[in-house]
Amino acid sequence: MSAQETLIYTNAEFEKSAAKLSQCPTDIIREVAFAGRSNAGKSSALNTLTGNKKLARTSKTPGRTQLINFFRLGETKLALVDLPGYGFAKVPLATKNEWQKELETYLNRRQALCGLVLLMDIRHPLKEFDNAMLDWAAEAGMPVHILLTKADKLKRGPAKSTMLKVQRAVADLGDLVTVQTFSSHNGEGLKILQNKLTSWLDAPFLAQE
Repeated sequence: MSAQETLIYTNAEFEKSAAKLSQCPTDIIREVAFAGRSNAGKSSALNTLTGNKKLARTSKTPGRTQLINFFRLGETKLALVDLPGYGFAKVPLATKNEWQKELETYLNRRQALCGLVLLMDIRHPLKEFDNAMLDWAAEAGMPVHILLTKADKLKRGPAKSTMLKVQRAVADLGDLVTVQTFSSHNGEGLKILQNKLTSWLDAPFLAQE
C-alpha cells in the first residue's frame, strides 16, 4: 500500500446522511458500503481506516446509527458508506421495519455500490443477518469482504481458527467473498482492508480529480 493510497482514505470527509435512496448523493460513481449487526464495530472500523477517531460516531448503545452515512474520499467521486446497524436498537418495530425496507432498496438499486464490507464480531460470526446479507450478495453478484472485528479479544490461535471456519462456510460463494481478521484497537488487518477497498474502487482512478 503506497503512501498516496493511504492518504486517500485519511482524506475521507463526511458528505451527508440519507434516510432513503432518493436522498443519496447523485455524483458518487463508486462506493463501498459497510454493513453489520449492531455493535459489530462498523464505526470503529471506519474511524481506524480513515485515521479519524471522530469520523463515524460511535456509541455504547447498539443501533444508534439509523441513517445511511456517506464519507467522500477527498475530491474524488468515490465514497465509503456506513449503513444502519441491524439488531438491538431500542426503537418501535415499525421504525425498524422502515430501516430494513430502505436498506434493501439501497442495496438493490444503488448503481454506485461496487462492494460490501460485512462486519462480524469474531466471537459471534455468521448470525442470521450476516447469512441474509451473504444470500443477497450471491444473488446480486456483489463482492463481499468479511471483516471479523475485535480480533484482539481472542488469542491468535482461536482467531485464526474462526477465520478458517468462516472461510469454509462461505466457500460455495467462490471468489465473490473474502475473509480477514481485523482489530480497531491495535490496527491488525488495516493494510489488507485498504488493499481490498482499493481493488474495488480502482487505485489509479482514486488519484484523479
